[in-house]
Amino acid sequence: MTAPAADSADDESLAETFWAVASRLRRQTRESLAPWDVTPSQSRALGVLVRYGEVRPGTLAEHLRIAPRSATEVVDDLEARGLVNRRPDPADRRATLVALTEEGRRVSAAIRTARRAEADRFFGHLDAADRVELARILRTLRS
Repeated sequence: MTAPAADSADDESLAETFWAVASRLRRQTRESLAPWDVTPSQSRALGVLVRYGEVRPGTLAEHLRIAPRSATEVVDDLEARGLVNRRPDPADRRATLVALTEEGRRVSAAIRTARRAEADRFFGHLDAADRVELARILRTLRS
C-alpha cells in the first residue's frame, strides 16, 4: 500500500521551508566566517586543500564544482591574503600547484572549529534520532 501523494500546497510549503532553512544556514555561515574575512567559497577551497593537499587549480575547481576561472579568482584572493601559495608542478613545468601556507592551515583550523560549533548550535535542538534521519534525507536529496 502506498502513501497518498502530497498535494501541491504541501510540496510548496515543504520547498519554502527548505529554502528558508538553507537561507538561514547561508547567513549563519557568512557570519561565522566574518572574523577571518573569508567567503564561503574561499572557506570551501581551504577545506579542499586541507583534505587533499596541494592540487592544481583545475582540480580545485572540480572539487568545488565551479568554473576554472572562478577557482582562479578564489586562489588569487587567498594568495593575496597569504593563505595559499602557488608553485610549479614538478611533474609538469607548465602546470601550477596550489598549497596552504602555515597561516592558511591556522585559519582553516579555526574556521573548522567555529563551523563545528555553529552546526552544533544550529542542529542542537534536534535529538540524535532526528539528526540521523535528517542526514539520511539530505543524502538522498543530494544524490
